[in-house]
Amino acid sequence: MKALVLYESMYGNTRRVAEAIAHGLDDTMPALAVPVSDVTEEQVAECELLVVGGPTHVHGMSRPSTRRSAAGVASATAEVDFGAQVNVGIREWLSAAHPAVPAQSAVAFDTRNHGPVLITGRASKGITEGLRRAGFRLLAKSESFEVGPGPSLVPEELERAARWGGELGRLIKDRGA
Repeated sequence: MKALVLYESMYGNTRRVAEAIAHGLDDTMPALAVPVSDVTEEQVAECELLVVGGPTHVHGMSRPSTRRSAAGVASATAEVDFGAQVNVGIREWLSAAHPAVPAQSAVAFDTRNHGPVLITGRASKGITEGLRRAGFRLLAKSESFEVGPGPSLVPEELERAARWGGELGRLIKDRGA
């Protein structure tokens, strides 16, 4: 069994969360974190579990316009994530995604600002819906990881992401997927 953690990141926070999830998954199966701009169809086809995540922009998944805005902020503060792509994001990937095998397991995550979901929104809701529409079997409920002001990742969130990855690995192993 293999897991693939597919992510979109502008400031590096979602990348760090994706890497922590992959690290947590490594206890039960080999896992690789890959930016959405670099993923191949073969990588998706070879995984038993696909974990997909991105940052929350304007209450949901990013779009080219919100990524351009985030890139502008990042370039002004020199915090842009290496490899961040303005035109390629989770939203665009999902529009063409399909499971490699019937009922391939997937789950969504996001990063979002601290606060009630009603105020911050969450990209994982749209990612989950996109995975469902594409034909993936949803393994578990989506998860949100909080970023603080700056933007910076709340330190405890990386530990929580690794624990969640471990839980996902045990869940898919128990289900025999």
